[in-house]
Amino acid sequence: MGDVLFYHLTRSPLEVALSMLLAKSLQAGWRVAVRGRDAGRLDWLDQKLWAGPEEGFLPHGLAGGPHDALQPILLTTAAGAPNAPDCLMAVDGAEVTAGECGPLARVCILFDGNDEAAVAAARGQWKALTGAGLAAQYWSEEGGRWQKKAESGV
Repeated sequence: MGDVLFYHLTRSPLEVALSMLLAKSLQAGWRVAVRGRDAGRLDWLDQKLWAGPEEGFLPHGLAGGPHDALQPILLTTAAGAPNAPDCLMAVDGAEVTAGECGPLARVCILFDGNDEAAVAAARGQWKALTGAGLAAQYWSEEGGRWQKKAESGV
């Protein structure tokens, strides 16, 4: 069972922070599911990932295609991604349950620190997941670089 990492975005837009984390996940040899709540927003993220620099290409697909199970990175609104992910990245307040974290190497929850509702939702997820006995880390980029601000161990 891997850690749950919370990323409090205050400087980087979602697509920049997500691209960085996706690149690191692929370097670790992981398959990734990016879970959002809105199909339109995931379509927007899909376009942003395709428009990235060629040297930083992130092979991915939007759920609903014939090759979902083969995608190294799958953008989806559903739980139980068919690409058998090692890592789940939740964006835009997508729900993550303690039960689904067990078999994953890592869970990342990215939230907009400039949105009070997003911060409140992330706090609720922190309480629920750590309350269920999962180890978690809280990372913030307030000072211009990522710093671990809190940790809850098992």
